[in-house]
Amino acid sequence: MAITNITTLADTKYLKLYNAEYINKNGKPRNWTIASRKDLDTLKNNYFNAAEDNIDAVIIVATYVDKATYVDKATHATEDKLVVIKQFRIPLNDYVYEIPAGLIDPGEDFETTVKRELKEETGLDLIQIDYNKTKSKAYISTGMTDESAALVYCTCLGEISKAYLEPDEDIEIMLLSKQEAKNLITSKEKIDIKALLAIQNFIG
Repeated sequence: MAITNITTLADTKYLKLYNAEYINKNGKPRNWTIASRKDLDTLKNNYFNAAEDNIDAVIIVATYVDKATYVDKATHATEDKLVVIKQFRIPLNDYVYEIPAGLIDPGEDFETTVKRELKEETGLDLIQIDYNKTKSKAYISTGMTDESAALVYCTCLGEISKAYLEPDEDIEIMLLSKQEAKNLITSKEKIDIKALLAIQNFIG
């Protein structure tokens, strides 16, 4: 199977919609609608010239490690917290639990984007990226989009702040213990699947 042609259906600042013509495994011509962050020339170059498919975004699994602040009341032991956000999302017309994430700006590497997005969405400062756990490229929803992201595990500290949010960002920031995280994923709250998997990994 292979794409033979691609044309634009819609072109907006952050998202494009394309019609892909392809031949299926039985030799029949078919069409598929693709959502992408990339412009048409970039997409054609990726599909037809085997150009490198650069990642579009970062997904940030951030652990807050201020040991002096967070002590488990039952055991009196220090514990790390998972950074989780609750954000209003237009397609849902509702709030949904997520982990911090954002698009890579032109000229940025994913490490720079992680530092910037973590600060913008939460006010927290990046300490260190765990490259042993980080995946530099993974795909989001391949039946609909070519969007890919770096899944970045890191530690952070600092003070939570909404001062850096953009006008269209309506975000509540929280630092969850393992028990609080477990309570969230067993509730009926709306949750992004990436946040769900990050929480499951966090609570073990």
